[in-house]
Amino acid sequence: MTETILTNAVLVLPTELLTGTIVIRDGKIADISSETSHAPGAIDLEGDYVMPGVVDVHTDNLERQVMPRVNARWPSRSAMLSHDQQTAAAGVTTVLDALCLGDLGFDLERAKTFHDGVRDLDALTGTGLLKSQHFLHLRCEMPALDVMELVDPVADHPLVRMVSFMDHSPGVGQYADMENYRKMRRRGGMTEEQIEARIHRLLDQRAKYRRPHRDALLARVAHLDISLASHDDQTLENIDENVADGIMISEFPVRMEAAKAARAKGMTVIAGAPNIVRGGSHSGNVGAADLVRAGTVDAFASDYVPSALVEAAFLSVAQCNITLPAAVAMITDAPARMARLPDRGRVETGLRADILRVRVFEGQPVVRQVWRAGERVA
Repeated sequence: MTETILTNAVLVLPTELLTGTIVIRDGKIADISSETSHAPGAIDLEGDYVMPGVVDVHTDNLERQVMPRVNARWPSRSAMLSHDQQTAAAGVTTVLDALCLGDLGFDLERAKTFHDGVRDLDALTGTGLLKSQHFLHLRCEMPALDVMELVDPVADHPLVRMVSFMDHSPGVGQYADMENYRKMRRRGGMTEEQIEARIHRLLDQRAKYRRPHRDALLARVAHLDISLASHDDQTLENIDENVADGIMISEFPVRMEAAKAARAKGMTVIAGAPNIVRGGSHSGNVGAADLVRAGTVDAFASDYVPSALVEAAFLSVAQCNITLPAAVAMITDAPARMARLPDRGRVETGLRADILRVRVFEGQPVVRQVWRAGERVA
């Protein structure tokens, strides 16, 4: 029997804060009390917060490790291990690696990143070398020519927990502002003629393939016990289409009206944690803090910065008039439920001991220690 006692801590419970002690035994939370432990070996946390390990249902961080600079591709296994270390240090004990299937001219090597990522997870899962527990989130680019070819071999992979239906065509969702899309392409070195030709080609491609690919993907995953998410919802029509298709998670809605409609239709909503930390969207979309204040957010995902999650929770308390237990649930319990992982996400007896020690310094939360299934990993 292995036992860890953490005492003199502020425990972030599902509905309240409790100053006291938590006992971890054989990888699970064995006891929670308001007493201070004087047992030999008890660890004095000096009044720091104890909260559940973070569950991140969407992170592109692996792509950032694979391509740390333009034209500087990193070896895949090294990139995966670096990604894992960063997630654990950020307090993310469960991570859904969001790998992109299909490309619309953003990264010609995305298919390689996807194949390498799945191969590396297959090799590393079960070795005890990964600090966080990793699952797969398949980000499927619906208008891409090769999306179904890429999806089919991996759809039944046991690590898949979520599939999202994306459309990054010009004039749609995140890229609704066509002038911003053109500016982005200019920064990438394209001429005006090349930009207009690409826009025309991609819109034709979208008109031909988006809906057939969407139908094919829905049919391909219909038998699986996984969550389905939309991506960058913009209009009420987007929400109606999602609900009709049985897609009940709205990831990163780009307009307030889309988020409100999603909630009204019974969908759950994911917002980007970096949006909270930066004080707004990097692409000019609705502010996540505004979505939280409007009561239209169920969970945060890191999107591209794992460390943003814990910070977003504490900032939400300060800026959005919600309690710390409610904010913490948005990065732990709610995403765990989305990922069909009911054994984690709360400081509660009998659950997995995925635990963080967090100290707030001048308003900044700092993850000091991390336990996953009772084992110290950071």
